[in-house]
Amino acid sequence: MKLIGSTTSPYVRRIRILLGEEPYEFVNLDIYGQDREALRRQNPALKIPMLIDEAQVLYDSRVIARYLSAKQNCDPLTWDQQNQLTLIDAANDSAVTLVLSKRSGLDIDSGALFYQLQHERIATTLKALAEQVEEGHFRDWNYPAICLYCLVDWLDFRGLSDFTGVESLLAFRDSHKDKPWVAQTDPRLA
Repeated sequence: MKLIGSTTSPYVRRIRILLGEEPYEFVNLDIYGQDREALRRQNPALKIPMLIDEAQVLYDSRVIARYLSAKQNCDPLTWDQQNQLTLIDAANDSAVTLVLSKRSGLDIDSGALFYQLQHERIATTLKALAEQVEEGHFRDWNYPAICLYCLVDWLDFRGLSDFTGVESLLAFRDSHKDKPWVAQTDPRLA
């Protein structure tokens, strides 16, 4: 198996944690620089992560997680867990949009409607996720919990949230920082 991605991507990190002890090769790409052409040749969606397992090629973290779950004979995610992933991915997608916009020299705090909507989506999803954490919905260390961990840690790493009013998310993150493969995949080590 070969996982193609970036050490700083929260989507790639969740798959790296999920893979854990599985034997695989990790190919770290600079997808916005020197490795853009390599990504273009391998993935028409121009996204990471990407998993290659013999003849099977997968282009999205949710699809990769589903594939690995089936391959490992794990139970499929429940509808509630699928909804949790939708919330996590919504916040993650908006945060990535903000980071890329900022890197492009755009003022993400300008009051422009597009950026207001991204900030709003992050705030509302974090509030909903914090409520679920407080209600015990992320008690088990499973794929949704791994994804939430990666989101919260990445938002903190990128300085995209002050977590006021959703401090339970930081407590959740801190309670899982010693889990297997979490420290080894920390984007701060890149």
